[in-house]
Amino acid sequence: MTRVLFVCLGNICRSPTAEAVFRQRAAQAGLRVIVDSCGTSGWHEGEPPYPPAITAAARRGYDLAPLRARQIRTEDFTRFDHILVMDRRNLSDVQALCPKGGPSPRLFLSHATGYGDEVPNPWYTGAFDAVLDMIEAASDGLIASLQAQAS
Repeated sequence: MTRVLFVCLGNICRSPTAEAVFRQRAAQAGLRVIVDSCGTSGWHEGEPPYPPAITAAARRGYDLAPLRARQIRTEDFTRFDHILVMDRRNLSDVQALCPKGGPSPRLFLSHATGYGDEVPNPWYTGAFDAVLDMIEAASDGLIASLQAQAS
């Protein structure tokens, strides 16, 4: 079973969206995965995702409502096989926490083409649908990569 962790800044927009999208698409593809998300900050610990993120995801059939924000923890580096971050700042912050021998964090959009390498924060931009497009494409790319590794 593959274990995937998605990371953004506050864990209320991008990473919970990635968690829900990837979990649903991986299940549809027949992959057995454990999926979670977290933030590099603890500002929103215990809070649900940002309401506009919940609404945008729900329009596409993804349920973010039960998710709750949490901050990345040291044990995440031993619990997860893949740690995927949303932007370069997240990457730098997570790399600074990564112990020797832990999985190397990567930019999530490295699994998609045509979108650059960073998922912009819709908290600031309001571009929830564009972020969903990116996350769906990167999820599909990650699924294809995991299926190729398994065969």
